Amino acid sequence: MTDMDIGVLLPTGTAQWGPDDDPRELVALGRRAEHLGFSSLFVNDSLISPRIEALTMLAALAPATENVTLGTAALLPFLRRPIQTAQSLASIDLLSGGRLTVTVGAGFPGRFGRPLYTLSELPWDRRFARLDETVALWRALWAGADAFHGEILRFDDIPPMTRPYRAGGPPVWLGGATPAALARTGLRYDGWLPYPPEPADYASGLRDIRTAAAAAGRAAENITPALFVSVRIDDDIESGRRALDAYARATYGMPLEELEKIQAVVAGTADQVCACLGRYVAAGARHIVVRLGALDLRSQRDQLERAADLIPAVRADRGAGGGARDRAVGVTRPAT
Repeated sequence: MTDMDIGVLLPTGTAQWGPDDDPRELVALGRRAEHLGFSSLFVNDSLISPRIEALTMLAALAPATENVTLGTAALLPFLRRPIQTAQSLASIDLLSGGRLTVTVGAGFPGRFGRPLYTLSELPWDRRFARLDETVALWRALWAGADAFHGEILRFDDIPPMTRPYRAGGPPVWLGGATPAALARTGLRYDGWLPYPPEPADYASGLRDIRTAAAAAGRAAENITPALFVSVRIDDDIESGRRALDAYARATYGMPLEELEKIQAVVAGTADQVCACLGRYVAAGARHIVVRLGALDLRSQRDQLERAADLIPAVRADRGAGGGARDRAVGVTRPAT
């Protein structure tokens, strides 16, 4: 790993596949991303639309890859029984040789969250407290605890659990950018993976996290500042926005104009995309997770290759104070 990591979200949802695509190609896509120089492979988690289940995908990637971080963006723990999930995560950490990172979230209001709690037979109320206690339970089990007594989760006589590859278990990041989420990240999480539409909001959120960490006696440098961003690289910005609009409608059922009000979305030429990502680097992001705006695996592969061309310049932004993003982008890709 470098001090500036660039990862990619694999398209595990069927909305990102063509009619003839084979989902088993996702493993090959992950291997190609590692070969191209991406630092990490992430998967998302939902019941909103059909997809390859997140932990199943990571388990398939663990023996097929060598060095990349494997992560969730974000895992929704309320969809699963908490003790079994601790065992599954420890197992993936073991199978990957300690390469797992777990970003968690509590879901969102509206159709992206509350109906899933109904399906999971859990109350919507106190969902953030439940999330924090679930993570605390995992960490206790990974450390060998045989009981856990929280306000919501209480277990006695827990049998011996699978221990992860690393002492203490994989790092756990939080996805979210509300004031409460920022405070909780600084207090108890190992990283932050939001998707704010504006770099200025990212910078202010990161400041709040570091302030909360300092107040809790935690070292702010031990909290990884990450970013989740949807990207489309095209011949011009108009073509890129058209493609991302189709992606937004297929994936979220909303036009791009609505999606970009709530999520970081970047479209344009390679230089334009690199410049936009560079502004988030300047705001403090140190691990960028790119979601490729394409609706079939062939187009995903093309976007993966184009995004890989940006890696040297985005990493250079970290060391050059942002100046590298103003240079033309052009590198030689490894052969397939």
